[in-house]
Amino acid sequence: MTTAADIRLDGRVAIVTGAANGMGRVMAQAMVRAGASVVFADLDVGAAGHAVAEVAFKPGCGKALAMPLDITSKDGCERAVAETARLFGGPHILVNNAGKGPAHLEALPNFTSLKFWEADADMWAKVIETNVVGTYFMSRAAAPLLLRGGWGRIVNVTTSLSTMQRKENSPYGVSKTAIEAETLIWAKDLDGSGVTCNSLIPGGAVDTGFVAERGRREAERDGRLLLEPEVMIAPILWLASTLSDGVTGKRYVGKFWRPDMSIEQGVTAAFEPSVLRPPDRA
Repeated sequence: MTTAADIRLDGRVAIVTGAANGMGRVMAQAMVRAGASVVFADLDVGAAGHAVAEVAFKPGCGKALAMPLDITSKDGCERAVAETARLFGGPHILVNNAGKGPAHLEALPNFTSLKFWEADADMWAKVIETNVVGTYFMSRAAAPLLLRGGWGRIVNVTTSLSTMQRKENSPYGVSKTAIEAETLIWAKDLDGSGVTCNSLIPGGAVDTGFVAERGRREAERDGRLLLEPEVMIAPILWLASTLSDGVTGKRYVGKFWRPDMSIEQGVTAAFEPSVLRPPDRA
């Protein structure tokens, strides 16, 4: 039985944003271990460097490099893609994982609540700028090189339907809903090019610093366990490989893909219809 752990990405070049910690770190390291050359792009280049050191020069691993990046800078995104191409070739794979969430609002000294009329307006806008516009800037910068190669992957990390509409979660929920729309529109724009665009979600709150204290309290109150970032490994390896050729505009949930599943079983279990699908009509 072939599982996601058997997937090799030798010769592929990937950029993972927000790769210093959490899900980004886990996904980037998994691709390096599978043989890909990966740029760990993050504002915190020091932490990204530590993530690189854990996999660099290990048997069976590809190359790894930490790169400073602010995805809200269009020029910065263009430089990151150009530098990746200069150093490694490609890129072939872009994982849009970097973002901001409720924890960034709760950390403000003037924090009152996450009700939309009480939330800090500047940080509210910054969440949208980072998550939605930043994802666009990176994808815009990478797309011409992906298209030139005739094969490529854009993977957008979004969130669950319940999170998109949860009470007092408007900046984050709004931003991830917008990224779901980006995924569907870009998949159609790229149709027939060999470049695909899909969404990937963990399927619940993940045990990282990204989760605000409110989210942790709610999970504890509801008896829900926080997910480990490793739930993203199997689906990202498959999405980054030739095994997912032709799959585009889809959405996959990491927690449903168990490591012991065959690839066929995992793909079936992890697939979830788009949250923005048109309504059924008679």
